[in-house]
Formats: sequence, C-alpha cells, structure tokens
Amino acid sequence: MTEQMLARARSGDEAAFGELVAPHRRELQLHCYRILGSLQDAEDTLQETLLAAWRGLEDFEGRASLRAWLYRIATNRCLNALRDRRRRPSPSEPMVELPEPTRRGEPIWLEPYPDVLLDGVPSTAPGPDVRYETVEAVGLAFIAALQRLPPRQRVVLVLCDVLGYHRAEAAAMLDTTEASVKAGLQRARATLDAGRPAPNRGGAPLPRSPREREVVGRFVAALENGDIGGVVALLTDDAWLTMPPEPHEYQGPAAIAAFLRHRAPLLGGRLRLVATRVNGQPAFGCYLPDSQSGIAQSYGMTVLALEGDLVSAITWFGERGLFPRLGLPRRLDRLS
Repeated sequence: MTEQMLARARSGDEAAFGELVAPHRRELQLHCYRILGSLQDAEDTLQETLLAAWRGLEDFEGRASLRAWLYRIATNRCLNALRDRRRRPSPSEPMVELPEPTRRGEPIWLEPYPDVLLDGVPSTAPGPDVRYETVEAVGLAFIAALQRLPPRQRVVLVLCDVLGYHRAEAAAMLDTTEASVKAGLQRARATLDAGRPAPNRGGAPLPRSPREREVVGRFVAALENGDIGGVVALLTDDAWLTMPPEPHEYQGPAAIAAFLRHRAPLLGGRLRLVATRVNGQPAFGCYLPDSQSGIAQSYGMTVLALEGDLVSAITWFGERGLFPRLGLPRRLDRLS
C-alpha cells in the first residue's frame, strides 16, 4: 500500500480503493465463510465489509495494517449477520422418514466452499501461534465444528488460531478486553479439542494424486452401480455420514449401510456423479434420471474425506444452488 494510493482513495477515487483492497478480497471472503458457514452469506458480508471500508476510509489511521483494519470490519459484520440469522426459521422436518441415526446432532447452517475460490488465498501460516494448518482450516469437518461454537468463541478462535493474530489484536478488533478474548479462546479450544477425531491414521492422499483418484474412482463406481457392499468396504471403522442441516448422523459401516439400503429404492443403480472439488476435498454433483425423459436432473452433492485408501466421512448436501459456481450442469442430457 502506498500513501499516494491511499490519498487517492480518500479523495473519492474508487479505482484506487479497488487496488488497495484487491489483494485481500479472497482471504476476507474465506474468513467470512469460516465464521458463517455459508458461501452466499460470506459473499454478502464481504460486500458489506468493502462498502463500510469505502465509506469509513477516513477513519483508517494507519496504526494497524490495512489488512487488519479490513479484518476488523469483516469480523464485526459477521457477528451482526449471526445475530440476524437467529430470526431465520429452523430447518423443517425431512420430507421422508430416515433410519434411526447413531446420534442427532445440532442442526447447523453449512454449505460447501468451491476450491476455485481458494486460489489467491495465502497458504502459509502468518505466525508461530497458529494452531491449524491451511488445509485443515478449510476442511468441512473444521468449518462444521466452528458452526457449533458460540459466535464470539468462533470469532476469537479464527482470529487467533487460524489467522495468527495476538490476543491483544483480536481484543482491539472486537472492542473488548484481552482477558475476555483469552477466556473465549480457551473455551473454544477445549470444545474443538474434545470433538476432534483421533489422529489421521493413514493420511489423506494428496489432492488430485493418482492415489486419491483411485480411491475416489472405486467409491464412484460402487455408488453409481448401487453396490452398497462396495461402498461399505471403502469406509473406515469410524466413518461418518452427515447431511447438514439435518440432525441425523450415522457412524460406522453398519449404520451407513442401513442408511444406504433405506435409500436404495430411490438411488440404487441410477445415480450419476460428476466430479468437482470443495473445501479442499473431492466432491461430486449427483444426478437422478427422470423416469419419463431419461434426462438426469441435479439432485444434490456428495463430499468425501479420505484417510489413506479409505473414506472417513461422507457429507451430503441437498442444495443445488452452487452447481453453476462449481461448473456443474443442472442436468445431464446423455447418460453413459
């Protein structure tokens, strides 16, 4: 940032302001997504953040970096959005009766995040106090865990443990005390640590590696063929199947097999999958053929988490609004 460009922006030069904030747009949007769990909400909040920054540029005194100032605005806009979200209706009951789950979790607002939007986001940890590597901090499991934290705890954990801000800096962003940030951070860490799975036994294959493609290919073939046994054979002993925002959660091969058998009349041998990537993980747009035309209409999305040569988590999203953002067609006219 140059003083000259800042002066131009303060004088009303929108192009200069755009140049100032352009290097931070992608990481600010990801920051909003981590806190809100929704791509659409993150995009809306990012726009509110940039508008507030444009209107309040005179208030930027330069004592902190422009990046930190933008994060302060974005974080507080996210907290406002979470307060407004309380007025949203609760998730409705599922349209079909589901098998008895392993447990009923708390419904959470969660959407996948397209990998293409991660381009340009810094991949190195900004400080030695960061507790979560970039790959883990964009994964669905981490984002889902964040959504179960109270808003203030969620925010301080992201600011300190993901972005590497010191507690004093986080306190200044939130207009609170360092002691308050420390207490919230300790509670958030304890909650996340208690819910974290055992250490990854086999390690996830590298993204887009031959090993990942081999595991994912076996999963796709089994699911498209309605081969429940083939799907189950690829699961870790403690694998989870979840369907945000539904509270039904299924753990282990037996429970997941029971769920798949329940859905077999609808899905068996008819589902078609098209590959994409979200949250740094392999994912698929799912399609079901129409009984009359044979054209396969978009049905939902499946996201996988891998451990070694096995699948440790299957997350199903019924929302199809992200298909265009992922380069996925809304329907498949020709089925192979």
